[in-house]
Amino acid sequence: QVQLVESGGGLVQPGGSLRLSCAASGYPLEYYAIGWFRQAPGKEREAVSCINSIDGSTFYADSVKGRFTISRDNAKNTVYLQMNSLKSEDAAVYYCATPVSAYRFNGCVVGGFNFWGQGTQVTVSS
Repeated sequence: QVQLVESGGGLVQPGGSLRLSCAASGYPLEYYAIGWFRQAPGKEREAVSCINSIDGSTFYADSVKGRFTISRDNAKNTVYLQMNSLKSEDAAVYYCATPVSAYRFNGCVVGGFNFWGQGTQVTVSS
């Protein structure tokens, strides 16, 4: 059974850090593009960061460039999102997702991803 499970969310003060994890079961993540997305209350789901399985290239939303880093550990079948210098506007439910097929990547956009985790809440507050 294909499953993505996010973890690592929580409450952090502004300026703090969190590392989110996305663990996959049922298929090897190393062959799939992985995306991190987030959705705040009343807002649309938006792309945060993606990593392409074809060439390992990465994408970051302008709002997180220089603060967030996406990485993957193929041995653990897990992808991470290291989030530093967190701001209140980073608060959201964070989701990881993959396209339906391996080696498929049509851009770091919500519509290009088909399998989604259940999400993990990130709260940034003092």
